[in-house]
Amino acid sequence: MTETVPDGSNDDAGPVLVVLSAAGLVPPAGLDRLEGRLEIRHTDADGLADALPGAHALLMWDHFSPALVAAWEQADRLAWIHVAAAGVDHVMTPALRASEVVVTNSRGVFDAPIAEYVLALLLAHAKDLATTVRDTDAHRWHYRENTRLAGTRAVVVGTGALGRATGRLLHAVGVRVRGIARSSRDADPDFDEVVGAAELAKDPVAAVGDADHVVVTAPLTPATRGMISAEVLDAMPPHAHLVNVGRGPIVDTGALVAALHAGRLGAASLDVTDVEPLPPDDPLFSAPHVLISPHCSGDVAGWRGVLSELFVEQAQRFLDGRPLENVVDRDAGFVPGSTP
Repeated sequence: MTETVPDGSNDDAGPVLVVLSAAGLVPPAGLDRLEGRLEIRHTDADGLADALPGAHALLMWDHFSPALVAAWEQADRLAWIHVAAAGVDHVMTPALRASEVVVTNSRGVFDAPIAEYVLALLLAHAKDLATTVRDTDAHRWHYRENTRLAGTRAVVVGTGALGRATGRLLHAVGVRVRGIARSSRDADPDFDEVVGAAELAKDPVAAVGDADHVVVTAPLTPATRGMISAEVLDAMPPHAHLVNVGRGPIVDTGALVAALHAGRLGAASLDVTDVEPLPPDDPLFSAPHVLISPHCSGDVAGWRGVLSELFVEQAQRFLDGRPLENVVDRDAGFVPGSTP
């Protein structure tokens, strides 16, 4: 989806861009290509409220920062927000949804890397590499068999760009893939079948009862929050492996911990959690058969450079009055055409 937004070029002082960053973050590259065309204000979360008055655009380089909520009232001229991430759930407050501010995201940067990460998690689980690491650390020669990934069944919750990239990779190694989308459809190039989210809620056994793996790739929206409920977890086979690379609140974490402890679920691999960073004493860390990574599945070498290039191209569109790309539907919470 594209959308043209006011570029502020009629203002005497020219358009103003605020770049929200944080200590330790490498600044976005390529902003020098915008010099002379706009004023750039760099700030951290503490200074955002002072930087926003008169600003026309905001780059959320610190893309998980909650600072915009408190500073929103100072955004008196804001026309465009760009989030240097795919997920925008933390930005889509009721006040922003009710405004005319255009929000764009970084769709496309992370899909292939995260799909590779998902494939790695499924392979590591099938080959029980965790036991291999433990045996190696213990200097123990322990012969055992492993299982094949080919021929297993996966359910991918979310059939947007990330879900499709994941489905294609899993197909390539012989996994049968069912997609869960907003609505069912008879044919899809990237999935063996696609069933609707309503069917998952109504009859979870039919949707995930035969799944060896359930992979969550959907964005967090009001419709997906809590989608992987206690009922869905209970419907999964006891050997099943849950992978979440979407957002933590899509899964009922309390129910997940209970299912793992009770042996009703085989394993869970989580790159996202309800609270991030996850506190050391969180029950997830002590749950059996769980693997937790720090929301890094898409962060491959060079990723910030790609994000910078994408933003500079968007900023040039903004300054030229051309349509922006990756425009988020403020009500739905995602870019149309990348639906869960």
